[in-house]
Parts: sequence; C-alpha cells; structure tokens
Amino acid sequence: MVEAVRMYVLLAGAWMRSAAQYPASMVMLLLTQAVSSSLDLVAILIMFAHTPRLGGFSLAEVMFLYGTSGLSFSLADITLGTVERLGDHIRKGTLDTVLLRPVSPLLQIATEDFNPRRLGKLIPTGAMFVVALTRLDVHWTPTRVVLLPLMIAGGLWIFWALWVLSAAWQFAVVDGRQAGNSVTYGGGFLTQYPLSIFGRDVLRGLTWVLPLAFVNWEPALYVLDRPDPLGLPVFFRFASPLVAAALSVLAALAWRGGLRRYQSTGS
Repeated sequence: MVEAVRMYVLLAGAWMRSAAQYPASMVMLLLTQAVSSSLDLVAILIMFAHTPRLGGFSLAEVMFLYGTSGLSFSLADITLGTVERLGDHIRKGTLDTVLLRPVSPLLQIATEDFNPRRLGKLIPTGAMFVVALTRLDVHWTPTRVVLLPLMIAGGLWIFWALWVLSAAWQFAVVDGRQAGNSVTYGGGFLTQYPLSIFGRDVLRGLTWVLPLAFVNWEPALYVLDRPDPLGLPVFFRFASPLVAAALSVLAALAWRGGLRRYQSTGS
C-alpha cells in the first residue's frame, strides 16, 4: 500500500509539473472549474428562493449535505476519476502498453493527465461545507464532531469503489462509460439532496442495492438528529466504513477478473 501511494504521488506529480509550466493557464482553468462546479449549488439556492424547506430540510441542512457529498465526490473524482477512460484504452489498444509497464495499470490510468485545475472542484463544496457548519442548529457532541471527518472519508472510499467498479464494467462493455458515469456522477448529484425527496422505493434502492445512502445521508441523519425515513436502527448511521469495505472487495474482484480475461483488441 505504501509503495502504491508513493507511485501515485510520483506519477501525479509528473503531470502537475507539466501543467505548472503554464501557470496563467493553470490558474484560469482552476477558476473555471470552480465556477462550473458551483452550478449545482446555484440550483439549490434557486429552489430555496421559492420554498423555505426541501423535503423537510432547511437551507443550512441541504448545504451540509451538498458540502459533505461534494467533498467526498470531488476528492474521488480528482484522485481516481480518470479510470473511466479504461474503455478508450481498450478500444484503441493502448491498454496493452499500460500493462507492459512495471506499475499497476489502475495507478497509471488514475493519474493520467492529472491536472491541478481539477482541484477547483473543491472550492465551492469546501466553502459551502464551512458555511453550513456555521449555520446549523446542532448540538455538537464529541460523537458528532468525530463523525464529520469519518463521513467525508467514508463517502470518498465509497466513491472510489464505485469508480473502480464502473471502470471494470468496461472490460465487459467497452462502450459502457456512460452507464458507469450514471452511477458515479449521478451518485454525486443525488447525494447533494435529502434522499427522502426521491420517494421511499428509491431510498430503499439507494440503501440496499446501490448504497449511496451511506455516502452522507445516513451519517447526516445522526449529525442533524433526524429520524431515518426507513426506520433503520441507529447502527446504520455509522455503517459507512463497512459498506465501503464491502464495495472495495467487490471492486477489487471485478477489476482483477477483468484484467485476467482481457484479450487485447485483436487489431
């Protein structure tokens, strides 16, 4: 694991040094990324201009959901988002070159074209997270304080696993990138809102089938002192690491299985 982290830092650092050769362009792209990433927040603010609550949640509470989900999703996208390009490598035959190098193919693809502009995604989500914390009417017990970083780390871990799963899917369906994006990017969008607004059946699916509820919804219910619409026990508010670990095992098996069955493009 230590060696994998070291290699990731070396590869990502090489791409970042390359981008830093054009500092003005890098700064403008970072700011552009920050502005475009804030459009979802603008949509939330427009909704609250017409209603005081959304699904029973106040603006500060929805901002809290937006911030926690956004931080986890943005960090996952920055560090592992380019694995969605696996299908392109398979189709073009360039995955063969990747496999010949003495470095994990997952690390190579994850650091491909790593650019500091992607850090711009953290600016609006980080800002809203801080603003939400100052506006929330919450009694901050030690458990709630500790749960905050664990919530973001658990959400990040879950999104990592989902990104690897969506990439492994492309071993079987080379043009399956859009289907994978509906899980990763779609999941990032869904978890910005109170999941209860999507209905109980959708909420069950996001809990038991595609466990996006454990990104920030379940932990947030504890932090905000809200009852679970599905009536789940309090234990589930702290189950994000267990869900992330289970998804990681599934993602690792899918990735390794795909690599073992990979037979090149045949071209």
